Amino acid sequence: MNRQLRGVSTVVVLMFVALFVSTTSIQFFAADSLRADSRNSRTILDSYSTKRGAILVDGKPIAESTAVDDQYQYQRKYNNGALYSAVTGYFTIGQGNSGIESAENAVLSGNSDDSFFQNLNAILTGQDIQGDNVNLTIDPDVQQAAYDALGANTGAVVAIQPKTGKILAMVSKPGYDPNTLTSHDTKDVIARYQALEADASKPLANRAIAGDLYTPGSVFKLVVASAALASGDYTLDSTLPNPSTLTLPGSSSRINNAEGGSCGGGDQVKLRVAIQYSCNIPFAELGRKLGYETIKKTADEYGFGNVIDVPTSATPSQYPEPESTAELMLSSFGQASDRVTPLQMAMVSAGIANGGRVMQPSLVESIETSDLKTVDSFSPKQYSAPLSSDAASDLTEAMQSVVNAGTGTNAKIDGVDVAGKTGTAEGGTGDPYTLWFTGFAPAKDPEVAVAVVVGNGGGLGQSGVGNTVAAPVAKKVMEAVLNK
Repeated sequence: MNRQLRGVSTVVVLMFVALFVSTTSIQFFAADSLRADSRNSRTILDSYSTKRGAILVDGKPIAESTAVDDQYQYQRKYNNGALYSAVTGYFTIGQGNSGIESAENAVLSGNSDDSFFQNLNAILTGQDIQGDNVNLTIDPDVQQAAYDALGANTGAVVAIQPKTGKILAMVSKPGYDPNTLTSHDTKDVIARYQALEADASKPLANRAIAGDLYTPGSVFKLVVASAALASGDYTLDSTLPNPSTLTLPGSSSRINNAEGGSCGGGDQVKLRVAIQYSCNIPFAELGRKLGYETIKKTADEYGFGNVIDVPTSATPSQYPEPESTAELMLSSFGQASDRVTPLQMAMVSAGIANGGRVMQPSLVESIETSDLKTVDSFSPKQYSAPLSSDAASDLTEAMQSVVNAGTGTNAKIDGVDVAGKTGTAEGGTGDPYTLWFTGFAPAKDPEVAVAVVVGNGGGLGQSGVGNTVAAPVAKKVMEAVLNK
């Protein structure tokens, strides 16, 4: 009998221990992630019981909660919603939330750990509990310039301050107006959300950091050139084979340079010239000599393969291991299975601009209480250092030649030295080209690094090139920063 009692007692004790461990784990380790989960309807309903914090740009609200006469008390309002939709995301009843509304939900709803004593004080003094405000790094003039310059094209723009990592602009088109999802009529919200999801243009996809990733084309040559310079085995004056066409090993496929013929003339071409004129064949040969692991190491240091939180999570860019030498050579000029986000390519340019140091990108400048007390503020953090300062300086020199007299001349700005790289990536048969420009200005003391992608070839039924379509967009964005 005593043995049976001991057995039952042991089981009961173990059950209490398991319950204690489980509740402790949920309360202290999983609480933040559970609160941030867009499927957590209780979190959303709780958020409506308090005044949700505002999302601010240059001190002015681009998202705020206004009082209404219904059971929810407050309704979300987006000022110039379409302009900022890729940044703010949406906050809804029943369909979750996205963007900063999701990433900073705990802060905005007043449920973050930092809000505990503030909320306690509000309760004790009989005040209403309010969420904290989120100040963004977005510059309204740069955001507007990017939005306007992209026009009716399908694509995205990301602009970063190289020395700090602050994101100055983030635009994705086609976009949407998040005000269409703020109704307190659940059926209406679901119907509107489903209509946006069913839209073939995918307006809910944030092409700047997520969605279907883009083939980078020749902007990926910056990664391969970085790997070459970082290896110590190559300089800008190193020469590479320069035939007019090349049959890929183990294949009947032939590759050409973009303009046809040899790139710059001659049987050999210097790396600096191959960058200036965006030569495919020399970069295919360079990739074969470097090998996958060498290129991957540099790509990873730039951020490839990693989830980058800004704090909205960006889909990892991809440089997968090729199945053959032929595929390695194709991937070395941004084709094959290479896939990237505009954020990633902006980070590459920003890293080169900043002397080889990539800063952690961020959309959040500071967190402040409803009475304007700052509880958290932005602090620059280094993400990685894929290049030495000398190698970054050399690559900057080559990128300047791209804009001055190479494939990126439409990014020129009078009186300013601009460094850049174009890309024109091929898709499937009959698909429009994916057009790119990434670069920074001023070249010697950079204030902005930008990446522009146009996924529809510059217009329905058209296939332009990076210099004719993407470079002018980047120019306007850089000018918006430099003219301030």
